[in-house]
Amino acid sequence: MLPELKMHLKKISLINFKNYPEAVLEFSHHLNCLTGNNGEGKTNILDAIHYLSFCKSFFNPIDSQNILHDAPFFLVQGFFDNNNEEDEVYCGLKRNQKKHFKRNKKEYTRLAEHIGLYPLVMVSPADSELITDGSESRRKFIDSVIAQFDRDYLENLIAYNKVLSHRNALLKQIADSGKFEKASLEIWDMQLTDYGRRIYEKRNSFINSFIPIFQKYYELISGGREKVGIEYTSHLNNNDFEQVLENALNRDRILQYTTVGIHKDDLEFTIDTFPLKKYASQGQQKSFLIALKLAQFDFIKNIKQVTPILLLDDIYDKLDDLRVKQLMDIVSSDNFGQLFITDTHPTRLADLFKQGSADFKVFKITQGHVTDVTLPIQQPTITN
Repeated sequence: MLPELKMHLKKISLINFKNYPEAVLEFSHHLNCLTGNNGEGKTNILDAIHYLSFCKSFFNPIDSQNILHDAPFFLVQGFFDNNNEEDEVYCGLKRNQKKHFKRNKKEYTRLAEHIGLYPLVMVSPADSELITDGSESRRKFIDSVIAQFDRDYLENLIAYNKVLSHRNALLKQIADSGKFEKASLEIWDMQLTDYGRRIYEKRNSFINSFIPIFQKYYELISGGREKVGIEYTSHLNNNDFEQVLENALNRDRILQYTTVGIHKDDLEFTIDTFPLKKYASQGQQKSFLIALKLAQFDFIKNIKQVTPILLLDDIYDKLDDLRVKQLMDIVSSDNFGQLFITDTHPTRLADLFKQGSADFKVFKITQGHVTDVTLPIQQPTITN
């Protein structure tokens, strides 16, 4: 096994990003706490860090809406210690212009080339969409994990979605013209099934390996109070993709879009064999989501042999004291590297950090302004 690579974010600089006219933060390589009232901008710092890893916001896919109100541009710049070498990552956007993304002064021609270089896992209240929303959210979760360690998977996914778009356009054209030429459709079917099989095999393999890790973390957080499960559902489970497309052809023509394929894959979440969405409490649901993300962290770390950055946003909400304590014991362990946590209580996490680590920083966020309020650790008094 290769030795684990060391990576952490040393500093971030923001100009006109969300509610920050200007900010510079220098981070601890281990624990970083962002404190302040709700709505002050704590989560926006985490989102800026997410930009540096994924080239986009965790919350808003429209880049221009992340520019400070009435400002002409935004800039997010980060400096990483990457295995004892400094890397600079730059993201800039002017209104009505193309986004620029650079690593060490060199601009990417394709943003997909950057994904996975600085692995990151985000835990957020917005993760509730994985339970409450449709299947697209859960597919994005699978894709976000695999894409960070498998470049071919990401390329196949991009290609699949392009072919899918062409096939859907042709189905609409057939409906509008009334002329059906099966040979034209088969051109796209061949490509769709080729890319689709590759994606399905990677997803299936990933889920089978992922589930035991996820269940381990849920048990740690919950104290083993309930059992949880995940089932991967796909049209390709025990079916040939070509035959699945053939069987759905008449329906596709009527509805004018492709109704079957890996773009309809889903995950079914259960607690004690019952659907999680209907039978789990809010605390159980949040524990489930955190366990998903911690398993994602472990999976990426083991595959890439580099410790991802972990962002925890508002983790105290909806968790009882026992689950919070279990979670903090987990993420403070040696298995985890650089950690960013937001909290509305200025001393709660700081007190916790003092007990476990000398390497931490606390930042107070007030209306888009940042103050480093890290307190020196009190050394024990030595008596003779």
